[in-house]
Amino acid sequence: MINSDLGFKMIIDDMISDAYLKSVLEIATLTRDQCIGLIDYAEANPYALAEDPSVDTQLHLSREQRVLHTYLAQLRGLNRNALLRVRATKQATAEARQEVDRLHLQLQNLYYEQRHLLGEISACESYDHKYQQLPLTPVEEFLRNHPELANENESDLMTARINHEHAEREQLEQTRQGLLKKKQGLIADNKKRKEDLANLDKDLEKFIDAAKPIQKTFEKEY
Repeated sequence: MINSDLGFKMIIDDMISDAYLKSVLEIATLTRDQCIGLIDYAEANPYALAEDPSVDTQLHLSREQRVLHTYLAQLRGLNRNALLRVRATKQATAEARQEVDRLHLQLQNLYYEQRHLLGEISACESYDHKYQQLPLTPVEEFLRNHPELANENESDLMTARINHEHAEREQLEQTRQGLLKKKQGLIADNKKRKEDLANLDKDLEKFIDAAKPIQKTFEKEY
């Protein structure tokens, strides 16, 4: 019996590492042993438990019963504390589960947002941007003219090429506007000259008409 108890205790010690549970099992074992001790005493002394037991028997039984009651009181107290610990553990487990569920939902939302952002990035990368259709200066030629930009990344280099193209087009537009103004001035001058020539033709016609009498006079024969 002792060997089996020792083997059982060793198994329990290997299975249970919590100090509180070990203390509960220890008190339970003491209580069980105390009950077994009282049963063994009753079986070994049947006549001592007759209607009129001796004083020594009464004292012995009273002492053993007090020990048993003490163990039982401790066991009830430990059981009550164990129930409270179980409730607290359940509450903590429920709160932890809620936190895990909240984090899981948050993680799912992050995954969804990640997929959405990856889709947006892919759409932006595959989008046919208008600036890609601009007749920009080739990169090699642009870098020959601006060697200080040779180490710029692709995005900054594209921005510099677009700004360069914009500046070139603004300059060409200014030149075009200047030429247009010059053309308009030449057209105005030509118009004025045409008007002057037309007026001169009229004056010549008037002069010729006015000179006809004089011409006729010189044509007379005297």
